[in-house]
Amino acid sequence: MPHDEFRPVYHPAGHDNELRTVMQDLRTGRWLSMRNLLTTTTDWTRWTQRTQVLAAVAAGSDAVRAWRTEEPHSVAATVMHCRIVVERALRAHREGHQRTRELWHEAWEACRIAAHHAPEDPVPWVCLLALSQLDEDQRLDEHRMAPPGPMLFPGPWGLLAQADKRDPHNREAYHRMLQFVYARRTGGHLSEAVNFVQWAASSAPVGSSLLALPLYVRVERYRRGKGNEKALDLHWVTDDAARDARRALHLWFDNVSPAGCSLLDLDHLAHALWGAHQFTDGARVFEALGPYYTTLPWAYRTRSPGDASLAEEMFLRARSRCLAAARDAGVGWRD
Repeated sequence: MPHDEFRPVYHPAGHDNELRTVMQDLRTGRWLSMRNLLTTTTDWTRWTQRTQVLAAVAAGSDAVRAWRTEEPHSVAATVMHCRIVVERALRAHREGHQRTRELWHEAWEACRIAAHHAPEDPVPWVCLLALSQLDEDQRLDEHRMAPPGPMLFPGPWGLLAQADKRDPHNREAYHRMLQFVYARRTGGHLSEAVNFVQWAASSAPVGSSLLALPLYVRVERYRRGKGNEKALDLHWVTDDAARDARRALHLWFDNVSPAGCSLLDLDHLAHALWGAHQFTDGARVFEALGPYYTTLPWAYRTRSPGDASLAEEMFLRARSRCLAAARDAGVGWRD
């Protein structure tokens, strides 16, 4: 396919074809394929990712309620119920809904029940971490525990430790912790976020997606600084930015199967390499993305971040630049 005819696709399932099929069923209220998929999901990484995506779809339906009615002792159904009520509480919070506090308490209780019935599962603890961002003033004791290292903030470290204990370096757990940092009413937010992701990445093993975490904070700093409005923006080509991109490329991307990676992580890496003018390396990540993309972080490089068409245009521009560099360098490419 000629490059100028390529149009990327956004889909929450990404390369997970089984998950995509289940999502189609779930949108029509059918839950059996979800049950069957989760029954065959045996590793925590995929389990966490699949339950998160499924909950975003199921939160607007009664499918999981129907599942729990049919199979009241199903542990997977209990965990999915936890996922859904947390998703509903987070949505209510974002929308300023008057029932937010009620939904928050319902979700907190569902997490505790799921943790009891699925003691080895990291997801209930990841969900409690997700709820922690609703406690913006850190009124709950579990949200202001002493940090495990210097330069870090008081926060829900016990919850993170519980998730880590069950699935070391769980991707969603650390991203939920980062969201908690941004939600805090007190503190230096961005500086705290930088310290947190550097701490997390420094202890992450080779092949861990946490090595891409610093790329997210760099995007957030750019967004808050309104970098796209500057006539000359050097934010992405600094030594620090290039080093973060290369570290994620060589220690994470080069050591995993891209098919199992988060699309959001791949997009952040492609974006970082393009921004750092590491175009031939960027081409490798665009190849791994295949037909897929996510609107973020590309939207933040446009004049109107809410316009998905502009995000797609920016993605295509970056992709074309990287592929052209790869062709010029004689690097193999298949489209």
